[in-house]
Amino acid sequence: MASDYDLIVIGGGSGGIAGARRAAEYGARVLLIESGRLGGTCVNVGCVPKKLMYNAAQLGHALYDARDYGFDVTVPRPDAWHDWPTLKARRDAYVARLNGIYERNLEKSKVEVRRGTARLLGAGRVALDGAVLTAGHVLLATGGEPHRPRIPGCELGIDSDGFFALEQRPRRVAIAGGGYIGVEIAGIFAALGSEVTLLLRSDGVLRGFDAMLREGALASLKEHGVDVRVNAVAHSLMRHPDGGIVADLPEGHQAGPFDCYVWATGRRPRTDAFGPESGLELDEKGFVATDVLQQTNLPRVYAVGDVTGRRPLTPVAIAAARRLSDRVFGGMKDRALDYDDVPTVVFSHPPIGTVGLTEEEARVRWGEEVEVFTTSFVPMYFAMMEAKPKTLMKLVTHGKQRKLAGVHILGPGADEMLQGFAVALRLGATKADLDDTVAIHPTSAEELVTMR
Repeated sequence: MASDYDLIVIGGGSGGIAGARRAAEYGARVLLIESGRLGGTCVNVGCVPKKLMYNAAQLGHALYDARDYGFDVTVPRPDAWHDWPTLKARRDAYVARLNGIYERNLEKSKVEVRRGTARLLGAGRVALDGAVLTAGHVLLATGGEPHRPRIPGCELGIDSDGFFALEQRPRRVAIAGGGYIGVEIAGIFAALGSEVTLLLRSDGVLRGFDAMLREGALASLKEHGVDVRVNAVAHSLMRHPDGGIVADLPEGHQAGPFDCYVWATGRRPRTDAFGPESGLELDEKGFVATDVLQQTNLPRVYAVGDVTGRRPLTPVAIAAARRLSDRVFGGMKDRALDYDDVPTVVFSHPPIGTVGLTEEEARVRWGEEVEVFTTSFVPMYFAMMEAKPKTLMKLVTHGKQRKLAGVHILGPGADEMLQGFAVALRLGATKADLDDTVAIHPTSAEELVTMR
């Protein structure tokens, strides 16, 4: 019996849309099902609005910096010179335009879009609005959602989605969590004038990043006025008599009161669409289990993006989905995403860029064959300022040829300069290749090709 579609995609985020459009380019009959706004986490409550907030924070820093370059700038407290509601309104309008662009692009690609909550019934079978739809292939791209611990009073806090719903900038803010979301939100609030307290589970931030980056990020947060409290996992939240929020911490300590408490304690896969009747296998952490070809345990049922727990980054979901459609509908045998050496950026203040192995990971793999090159310097931007924050860089190499295994940068411009060095690393560049490259002067990036 013929199927209703060649491909049904559950989830209209970055990965789902990319996979659907690429399949349609090959002539596949594609249905995409989404219950919310098109674009998923990245467009609506993630990368895109976060970067706009980051840009606003950068402008806040620049206003102070301008005085050291001779500008007559009087900078009062941020609550007097920054209009949060205007920023939010313009940001939301931009996101709404993107939602419309996604919808028009799907229409141009001849991808059918239906609104509603889908449910996977098994291989090739999806329930929607009381009907059972069939397809030769099914792609699961339902993404993830913020996680918050179940403690008394947890509902008094907001999650990272709630951050984007704030109508006003809170004066006193607590952020629980030292991952990239917590670090980024802390930097934005601090730059725009809030009093920020960062509550950490351990004694550091950005677990899994290179030690140089972790230490540098923690120091930068403190330099920007963030009150960092280590080993401070809240046991409960409660209301203070002034209406604020107080957190109970270990050993009888408390923190607060705060006007806003943000949970940045990780994300979990959105798997409501995969009931036990589907037969879909989840791993021990609740993510959809997939192999190197994005294949689940069900025949012709695939999964990409955050729901798989593998490199939860928007470009990764897009790349995996496009390669999947290339293989399934484009005849590109064994076409799949290589999850190694994926570059990523933390939009902290200053930003962090990293690709490849950390020094610790490299030493576990190659031991004494690892050679590391580091530098720290004050970028020229700060030459005429009283503040002298340092940029940090590290190259991790291995073997007699000093082949690049990792590139790690903390400092202004790290987000932009990393992309090219990520290409070099993936192409197998060596330290000698960098040494033989003519530097661009005066830039921070030149330090990566002049490092001794």
